[in-house]
Amino acid sequence: MKDNTFQYGEDTLTPRLALDIAAGPCAGVVTPEVAGAVRLSCEAVETIVSRGDITYGVNTGFGPLCTTIISENETRQLQVNILKSHSVGMGEPIPDEVAQLMLVLKMHALSQGYSGVALETLERIQWHIETGTTPLVPSQGSVGASGDLAPLAHLFLPLIGLGQVRYKGELVETAHVFQKEGLEPLDLGPKEGLALINGTQFIAAFAVKAVERLHNCLETADIIGAMSLEGILGSGRPFEQKLHEIRPYPGSRHVAFRLRQLLADSEMVASHTDCGRVQDPYSIRCMPQVHGASRNAWLHLKQQLAIELNSVTDNPIILDADNSISGGNFHGQLLALPLDYTTLAASEIGNISDRRTYLLLEGGVHGLPKLLMRNTGINSGFMLPQYTSAALVSENKSLCFPPSADSVPTSLGQEDHVSMGAISGRRVNQVVDNLEKILAVELVCAAQAFDYRRPLKSGKVLENCHALVRERIDHAEEDRVFANDLEAARRMIAQKELVVAADEAAATAGIDLGGSSDFVL
Repeated sequence: MKDNTFQYGEDTLTPRLALDIAAGPCAGVVTPEVAGAVRLSCEAVETIVSRGDITYGVNTGFGPLCTTIISENETRQLQVNILKSHSVGMGEPIPDEVAQLMLVLKMHALSQGYSGVALETLERIQWHIETGTTPLVPSQGSVGASGDLAPLAHLFLPLIGLGQVRYKGELVETAHVFQKEGLEPLDLGPKEGLALINGTQFIAAFAVKAVERLHNCLETADIIGAMSLEGILGSGRPFEQKLHEIRPYPGSRHVAFRLRQLLADSEMVASHTDCGRVQDPYSIRCMPQVHGASRNAWLHLKQQLAIELNSVTDNPIILDADNSISGGNFHGQLLALPLDYTTLAASEIGNISDRRTYLLLEGGVHGLPKLLMRNTGINSGFMLPQYTSAALVSENKSLCFPPSADSVPTSLGQEDHVSMGAISGRRVNQVVDNLEKILAVELVCAAQAFDYRRPLKSGKVLENCHALVRERIDHAEEDRVFANDLEAARRMIAQKELVVAADEAAATAGIDLGGSSDFVL
């Protein structure tokens, strides 16, 4: 990295950098050294073709047609045809941000000089990234090996003048953009079509979003969980450092540290030090163990993704003109398994959040009215928001079946074991969508419970978070359309406002919420 500039093919790509390049704050560049390596790889492919060396996908057909030899004068048409024939995606388009991430990830992989693509092809991909001209990519159709074939084919149809793109805010045909920008379709070289569609960039792009979004939810869950603890007058003793040193999982130690910091100097906690209650329910007492287990799963995905983002995942790999290898670096299993594990981890954060919401409604703790409203009967209070939470928790459970546990052979048996990792990548983000809503329900209820503890105050961090909620959502002493409150809370969570409020208050008060650096995005 140099001055907020990322060097494709040389620097180490991280999820945070990938997001910044896709969104614009960081610029990706191709250095002269990388350009030289790319040219050498491209020349190696040209040499292979001119010598007539039989190389998969260069002068042979694809998949079960790998024994069909393609003549030298047809090798370029073969690459155009593969983009056309593999553009078979269906379903709703993926978000533009994910498509941009796919471009960034493919750009970095191709720039490492093992794929045999032309420098002009990289320059055109870079143009798409820098101008925000985003190809339309359907969400369904990839089985996660031999790479994300269908999504990547759609992603790169615009290189040959086909497909649709988001251009200056409108969805238009690529031909329209070419006319406006004075561009021409690329003349793909002998291996370029195959290099473009082989790879795990669809899986990896969704994994990047999952790492970002779940990190925010995990940070948020600690904050909201601490607010719920304050609401039911729970104990902070289960978070003491020594307890977690004798069962030292990184995630649980990290969460226990954060909870200690969030609850520090709380008048609410201090008010019931000698209340005689022996212990709290699991959803309060076991937050370090449950949130921590999900943190560990998140960390594993982040670590695996760090390898994937800096790998070459197409096929065949061109080492030089005399050494090409047809292998399986495109297989998505290495991400599919941790993505499925992370899906379960995200679902469990929602599960325990719903249990805390239920506790807040029970009204069994002194000073906390049943259903979080004093005048119930004529009013239903916060009964129904928990119904929504319960429905979402159940929906997430149904989404936890691991797609990677399935494999349907394709390509007439040539590709006889596939990862289904593309479904895993989409699925984890569906679960996170629901998780944000479940946490929103708990946030609304925890803020309501907080109010009943006045005039006592919590620590500075939770007080600032509660104040943020009350800027958007009023305390309720009679029924209203709570859907509006829930949506306001969901936006607050999804847009990271609650985490920002916590971090700002912590910085002002000199409180460290960071914990282990392993759990930084």
